[in-house]
Amino acid sequence: MSKVKVSLSDQTVTDIERLVEQGEFINQDQAIEDLLKRGVSAYNTTEESTESELDDQMFGQTAADQQDPAMQDDDYGF
Repeated sequence: MSKVKVSLSDQTVTDIERLVEQGEFINQDQAIEDLLKRGVSAYNTTEESTESELDDQMFGQTAADQQDPAMQDDDYGF
């Protein structure tokens, strides 16, 4: 396994420490490795994707996660 030295902002380190404390990761090393893998995989490095294709994929996921407020089953009586 290769080792790489990186400098992170204080806020990023705080966010990673919080994720470890919340039990999302075992330790900082695992958190950083997993988060980097996720970031790299978002760029589809195994395929040739254009920047616009990546933008479309990200927008499509965001739009799919949203809910139409008119479709909610909340019953508000007046």
